[in-house]
Amino acid sequence: MYSDAEVAALYDLLNPWPDARLPEDRFYSPLIMSAGSVLDIGCGTGAMLGLARERGHRGRLMGLDPDRAALERARRRGDVEWVEGVAAEAPRGEGFELATMTGRAFQDLVTDDDVRASLAAIHGALRRGGRFVFDTRNPRARAWEGWSAANPDDVAEVVDAAGRALRYWHDVDSVDGEVVTFHGTLAEPDGTVLRVLRESVRFLGVPALDGFLAEAGFTVEERFGDWGREPVTDRGREIITIARSR
Repeated sequence: MYSDAEVAALYDLLNPWPDARLPEDRFYSPLIMSAGSVLDIGCGTGAMLGLARERGHRGRLMGLDPDRAALERARRRGDVEWVEGVAAEAPRGEGFELATMTGRAFQDLVTDDDVRASLAAIHGALRRGGRFVFDTRNPRARAWEGWSAANPDDVAEVVDAAGRALRYWHDVDSVDGEVVTFHGTLAEPDGTVLRVLRESVRFLGVPALDGFLAEAGFTVEERFGDWGREPVTDRGREIITIARSR
């Protein structure tokens, strides 16, 4: 079995954020570097904020995440604040200039109550006029239909820090309206299963997102369908939102 600490380390292998070649990094980095204070919600192992500090960010940086094992990796850096908690526990009254929620973490908010409580807390953590930037999968692209071990594009092959060759893929368990439940399988090359990770994510379209944002006191400032800042389309995989608090 793979421990929680090993899964956290594997996350960094599967999601190599400290890489200037990543389109996500090219999108988020200028926003972070130009903000005096940043709250990263769902910060995971802290790679994005750590990279911002290495690039010379001198302001306040705080990462928030409920995964204790991931935060233990993040806390290897002492020059960033790390807080354990979910989005609905974002610290209110702190006056952050920018809040981010990357890696489609917003989709982990699967109920209306989750979305409302989280957006209210994020709004409360920002100063007036502060921005909230996040990305979600476009439901019209139906990304979950490609989540399968039978799809070579969905199978990742990596070698971990201990030198073990690993394979990781997803399989969908159910689709219930906007909510897709799936599991990720971590296995050895011969198929021996080491860990199964289960998750449910919600696919919200633009009208629903905008309704929740407006209710929480945000105005959508910009909206993109890919990391190159093209418009949202039916075939585009992303919905990338920059919203400003009123």
